[in-house]
Amino acid sequence: MAALHSNLFLSSSSSSSGFHREIKATLHHPKLQTPRTSFPIRASADHEPSTQNTTFPTLKTPTQIHEKPKIITSKRTPPKAALAQSNSVAVAQLHAIMEAVADRAEMHNNIGVQRDNWNRLLLTSLNGMTTTAAVMAGLAAVSGAQGVPLLALRISSALLYTAATGILVVMNKIQPSQLAEEQRNAARLFRQLQGQFQTAFALRASSVSSSDVDDAMEKVLALDRAYPLPLLGTMLDKFPKTVKPAVWWPQHLQRPKEEGLIEERGNGWSDKLEEEMREVFEVLRKKDGAEYVRLSKLVLQVNKVLALCSPLLTGLAAIGSGFASLSNGWAVGVGVVFGVLGTVVNALEHGGQVGMVFEMYRSSAGFFQLMEDNIEANLGEREGSRKENGEVFEIEVALQLGRSVSELRNLATSSSSSNNGKATEQFASKLF
Repeated sequence: MAALHSNLFLSSSSSSSGFHREIKATLHHPKLQTPRTSFPIRASADHEPSTQNTTFPTLKTPTQIHEKPKIITSKRTPPKAALAQSNSVAVAQLHAIMEAVADRAEMHNNIGVQRDNWNRLLLTSLNGMTTTAAVMAGLAAVSGAQGVPLLALRISSALLYTAATGILVVMNKIQPSQLAEEQRNAARLFRQLQGQFQTAFALRASSVSSSDVDDAMEKVLALDRAYPLPLLGTMLDKFPKTVKPAVWWPQHLQRPKEEGLIEERGNGWSDKLEEEMREVFEVLRKKDGAEYVRLSKLVLQVNKVLALCSPLLTGLAAIGSGFASLSNGWAVGVGVVFGVLGTVVNALEHGGQVGMVFEMYRSSAGFFQLMEDNIEANLGEREGSRKENGEVFEIEVALQLGRSVSELRNLATSSSSSNNGKATEQFASKLF
């Protein structure tokens, strides 16, 4: 019994000693200096039974509690950087368009000079051919009376008239003087377009956007369609069935509403200025535009008659010169007289550059049509249009019509009076 009691006492003493050591170890746990490690606190293996493996919860240090969150980097470009990159691309594209426009102006100018030379050289050659053929036809009749063979003169005269007739058919079809005028207009309009791009870029280079690039592209392509360079396939009809003003601007192009660029009503505009622009619009539509369309139709009809008569006359002259002899007096008369008439008609048509006059009137009608569209857009008659500064726009309109601002206002006043019953014959433009 004494032995058993002694064993129990020793066992209890040992357990109690281990338990106190464990509590002491817990109370006197050293502060952890390493912020990235934490260890479970266990009782020493030498002082606890083999069957016990007590594990206390892990203690987190303050550094672990306030651990920095992970920073997630976004792959998306910051808005300001993206905007700057987009602006730089748009600026480069606009510069490329301006270079193309300058090249277009030079191309049209060179081709215009070339086609004007065509008109001069062909006119000189045709007049020389028809005059020579008429002289040969007359000499054939005189030589026949003197017993000289007539065949050589007759054949030469007929060949010259036939060649002149073929050249006239081609020349009347393409109208070199009108082609030259088209290229001159295109060169001028491309230079004007280049100036507009440069001005717009200088005023707001930092706000150039892709919409400005699209706007510029539409204007360039519309001008290409209005005045094509090739002759085959895309050449403008020189004798259209209906005469319409020339159109070299995008018809359905509307400028986008961009923040900070939309001009409001108070930007130089007033009710009086709007009324003035409406009166100018009515004068342009009823007087100037209508007058130049009427003149275009008249000149076109004259050109059609001349284009038909000149090859017809030279063709009849070729037939007459082929039968020219002393016994056939009518053939000699036809060969000489019709040849001379053909020369005169050819000189009137191509020397007078009737095709060029038609194109000039048609382009003038287009100019007034463009002014009407601009005024209508700035008055807000079209959905999505944007107003320019009213005072600046008034000066632009006045200069385009060859007037001062006061004269433009007087024009609007007289037009308003004519609407009240007083007739006026005044045209808006003083330039044409």
